Amino acid sequence: MTSEAAPTTRAPRAYRRLSVEERRRQLLTAALSLFAQRVPEDVSLDDVAEAAGVSRPLVYRYFPGGKQQLYEAALRSAAEELEQCFAEAAVGPLTQRLGRALDRYLAFVDGHDAGFSALLQGGSVVETSRTTAIVDGVRRAAAEHILDHLDVPEPSPRLRMTVRMWITSVEAASLIWLDEGKRPSAGELRDWLVEQFMTCLVTAAGSDAPSASVVRRALAMESAEGPAGVLARRLPAVLADAAHLL
Repeated sequence: MTSEAAPTTRAPRAYRRLSVEERRRQLLTAALSLFAQRVPEDVSLDDVAEAAGVSRPLVYRYFPGGKQQLYEAALRSAAEELEQCFAEAAVGPLTQRLGRALDRYLAFVDGHDAGFSALLQGGSVVETSRTTAIVDGVRRAAAEHILDHLDVPEPSPRLRMTVRMWITSVEAASLIWLDEGKRPSAGELRDWLVEQFMTCLVTAAGSDAPSASVVRRALAMESAEGPAGVLARRLPAVLADAAHLL
């Protein structure tokens, strides 16, 4: 006579109740993932609830203002991440620091594709003065990070405008990059944007003494093999036929 094996008892699955902050973060992560793939108006609260594995009423419990409140919270979260892209230790040549910052920025753009386009291009049905202010805050924070890299506590108006114009060109280039199927490569785009920034700085320095001082200090840290050195050797060939302008 064979004895039956005792039934195996499974321990109940451990369940940990999420704190308010953890649950909120979970919902924001789910929302950001969806906004990265679609424009905001194409994302519903049901979509967010499904992505987070929770019920729709739970989403409303944490975001009683509905989709608008959730979108603004997700936008702030994305904005904080974007702002940190330009946070870089003030060590080494300026072009290397900018290159690392742009690598992070373009990685964010690459990962948030449709959401990044909607974020910067506006026109969303959930766009408000608050969302516009959030986006503008990212631009201003990025500009302040760049000015910190330049070690300029009190930048001249021309230098500040040069930096803010470059930040705008980075945004525009990123949108064009997405529209062009992410061509050229992110590395090529990064190098071009670094060169563009150095060229803008030199142009500002031509008629602005404070900018000239910043450029001299920055170039003193660059190497002949780095981006600034390559650019310095390339430009004379381009200007060779312009001797009549001198």
